[in-house]
Amino acid sequence: MNLADDLTARGLIEHTSADLAVILGEKRTVYLGVDPSADSMQAGNLVIVLLMKRLADAGHKIILLVGGGTGMIGDPKEKGERPLADARTVARNKKALKAQMQQILGRKITVVDNADWLLKVKLVDFLRDIGKHFTINELIKRDIIKRRLDNPDDSISYTEFAYSLLQGYDYLVLNQKHGVNLQIGGSDQWVNILSGVELVRRKLGKEAFALTAPLVTDASGKKFGKSEGNAVWLDATKTSPYAFYQFWLNQPDEVVEKYLKFYTFMPVMEIEMMCELHRRQPGKREAQKTLARLVTEIVHGKDAAIRSIAVSEVLFGERELGSLSREERNMLVHGAPSAHVSLATPIVDALIETSLSSSKSDARRLIEGNGVSVNGNSIDSADAVLDESHFDGDLALLKRGKQIAVLVKR
Repeated sequence: MNLADDLTARGLIEHTSADLAVILGEKRTVYLGVDPSADSMQAGNLVIVLLMKRLADAGHKIILLVGGGTGMIGDPKEKGERPLADARTVARNKKALKAQMQQILGRKITVVDNADWLLKVKLVDFLRDIGKHFTINELIKRDIIKRRLDNPDDSISYTEFAYSLLQGYDYLVLNQKHGVNLQIGGSDQWVNILSGVELVRRKLGKEAFALTAPLVTDASGKKFGKSEGNAVWLDATKTSPYAFYQFWLNQPDEVVEKYLKFYTFMPVMEIEMMCELHRRQPGKREAQKTLARLVTEIVHGKDAAIRSIAVSEVLFGERELGSLSREERNMLVHGAPSAHVSLATPIVDALIETSLSSSKSDARRLIEGNGVSVNGNSIDSADAVLDESHFDGDLALLKRGKQIAVLVKR
């Protein structure tokens, strides 16, 4: 399957400025712009990053543009104006994003910063040479700008209004300096990306292309992203590899096939076969396990994925606590829900202290119904207390049912 067909089969293409087969029919120089408002990308961005990797693996040249200039302005959003980033923060975030991108792509990449040209632009020259190619009529029709203008309680500054011109200018500069002829991004950036396509055509009489991938949403339809309050970061210090693995492992059945196609390099036919088997035996959650393993490998490496699997298997009763290596044990300590509970504490009280039960009567009912275990051993008496036999070193795994576990530290 060629790249165009593969991207289409995966559902990775939302908009194109020309037929996809034409766009990808020859080797392009592709650029992706990232906002340096944070020092890490998150799960929503990862789809576009992996699209870059797919293009690079197919032989296209890739360039990462960090918006050091545009990041000090911010593109229009649904409500209110973005906080303006200072140059120092942008510089720190730019360095972190470059390292993160190179790690995921597995290759060195060319990184440019639009501050290098935007901060040198003279206002009158820009308005004369660039501004004349954009009409107010076009700009106010753009969805976010239109919604902001239609809201009597909101407004939009000229700073935000001019963002589209600056992004179009980026494409023009990159076309002239680096031969860039394809820009990619999320579908929310489509009209901004088209500004560059049109500007290259009008100023230089050259053909340039654009394509976008769909924005990723969770099962409830909520967009992934830091502005939505549900960000899963690619930086291990912000979202640990174990928490990252758990995020993908816990995805519901209705989105797992889409995410396998978006976030992994597993062949589409294999994904569809796996998901068909998954529908027959959903309890095994093989599709979710595969998704979690493969995405964690891509972002954090194979070793982190293996450790995350081991810790998960302990928490879900598939392995014993004592089987973990030192690194895996450390991941468990730092990643799993935990609580300090003293030796000789009645297990009824331990259930309350760890929030596994709401009351002593609830705890007793759980124990009497064989719903409580410590390190895989069922507790059969409501009078039982935590003792040395329950611990592996200084740790014990207290569970309510099969799925809810808390790591007990003495």
